[in-house]
Amino acid sequence: MINELDVETIIESEYPDVAVLMNECLSFCGLCAIKPYAIVNGARIFGKTSEEALDKIRKKIEEELALFAE
Repeated sequence: MINELDVETIIESEYPDVAVLMNECLSFCGLCAIKPYAIVNGARIFGKTSEEALDKIRKKIEEELALFAE
């Protein structure tokens, strides 16, 4: 479901220092059919819609980057 958006291009354009790896299957059988999700540094990020998931991915990236800014 999250593939409705070009997440890779969006995230790489907004966060050029972040590596985005796309994978068709993340081995959580059936989960992708229920709601859009991604894995950010080992944490599963979910949303009710692709847009909500993308917003949560951005938030998680910001949290991760803040750790390195300190």
